[in-house]
Amino acid sequence: SLAHRCHHRSPAMLDVPFLPFCAFLGALGLLCVAMVGTWCQHWRGGFSLDGSSRTFNWHPVLMVAGLVVLYGAAALVYRIPNTWSGPKLPWKVLHGSLALGAFILTVLGLAAVFCFHNSQGTPNMYSLHSWMGLATVLLFSCQWAAGFGAFLLPWAPTWLRALYKPIHVFFGSTILMLSVASCVSGINEKLFFSLKNGTMQYKLLPAEAVFANTLGLLILIFGVLVVAALARPSWKRPDSDSPDSRQ
Repeated sequence: SLAHRCHHRSPAMLDVPFLPFCAFLGALGLLCVAMVGTWCQHWRGGFSLDGSSRTFNWHPVLMVAGLVVLYGAAALVYRIPNTWSGPKLPWKVLHGSLALGAFILTVLGLAAVFCFHNSQGTPNMYSLHSWMGLATVLLFSCQWAAGFGAFLLPWAPTWLRALYKPIHVFFGSTILMLSVASCVSGINEKLFFSLKNGTMQYKLLPAEAVFANTLGLLILIFGVLVVAALARPSWKRPDSDSPDSRQ
């Protein structure tokens, strides 16, 4: 019957090919990094290493580039169909390297904000944004170290890898959403601090507020799409207990 045929066809009609989806996601990630850079350059005075607010400007750029975009790319490596056959080791190394790159950018981003606060005499770690951000970075560092120990070092027993794998996958998505929440709250906090005396107030929605709010929404969309890709059953690497998958 027609209804029966439609029922069978509808999942295929909604099916999005993985590689075009990834290309879109990559473009969205680059747009987020370009927009946060533009915001800091155009409205916040640019970049410097002198301990001023221009040193702080490295913080949002490095955090979005590392903790969201590069981390999202690392999370999606095992969804690439080419990873489903052949040796896993090169893909493990790529996954771990992208995550390590994200971690290095994140640490530099933290250094920028601490340097700015200390040079200005501003207290550290008092806002919800800072608590959530630091918790995310600590969780991320634990995740990377545990993943390295369990999956890249050759002496981890198979039962330990099997036990830890679902935990690693769960925290991968969790850390990404915490990163997105930290970025969005940070954008909001920066706008509240910056758009007051001597500038057009945030509540009057100047161009900077529209631009930065839009950036926050795009970061949120990026995070949701990565988590959706990770959760999609048809894009998951087929599980195998072959010797190859245990190398």
